[in-house]
Amino acid sequence: MSADLGHLFGEIGAVLLDFDGPVCSIFAGYPAPQVAAELVDVLRRRGVDVPPDLASEPDPLEVLRRTGAAGDHGVTRAVEDVLCEAERRAVETAVPTPYGREVIVAARQAGMPVAAVSNNSAGAVTAYLAAHRLAEHVSPVIGRAYAEPGRMKPNPEPILQAVRSVGEPAGRCVLIGDSISDIEGARAAGVAVIGYANRPAKVDAFRLAGADAVVTSMSEIAAALIDRGSGGADGGLV
Repeated sequence: MSADLGHLFGEIGAVLLDFDGPVCSIFAGYPAPQVAAELVDVLRRRGVDVPPDLASEPDPLEVLRRTGAAGDHGVTRAVEDVLCEAERRAVETAVPTPYGREVIVAARQAGMPVAAVSNNSAGAVTAYLAAHRLAEHVSPVIGRAYAEPGRMKPNPEPILQAVRSVGEPAGRCVLIGDSISDIEGARAAGVAVIGYANRPAKVDAFRLAGADAVVTSMSEIAAALIDRGSGGADGGLV
């Protein structure tokens, strides 16, 4: 895997980072199933007949996605507003991902722009980066389009928006993400993708989905970036 990363970063000019996973665990202190349940309550208060599988959905982004697919934009906006507020509260107790900060700093020290491309709200991502003294290192922050969940990853649109902002061709950008939607979105956008497998079951799934490299720790990426920044020839990990 070290050789994969060394070769990959030799061809890359910009890093695009998913937020929840590679940078932090946003819902560590405010559990995602609790947020999802609050969104379901919004649906019920708006008179929506909630099917059992949606009522028990633990992922708030999936609740938003399914709400948007139902086609009532007023209801979607109501759910979006509650989710944005929940995410802003969640980042106050979010737990940083080990070596996530080091990846950002190492990329910048290697002269590479770093952008955030997240299905979370831009406001929540920006608040986290500011609180952890990372805002100056990450620009732009591309969050999900307001009340338009169909534009979230795996839709390539937010990834391509980040590509345009960093000023590098898509083929010289790499997305680091921890979900299949990240990998599918990156493939559709024409950017390289590293799968951060923060659970063992993700390793094979990411490889099958076409990730250019798969890591189980962000330390592997940080080491490859440090090696590139110091002019190392082999991309080896430290």
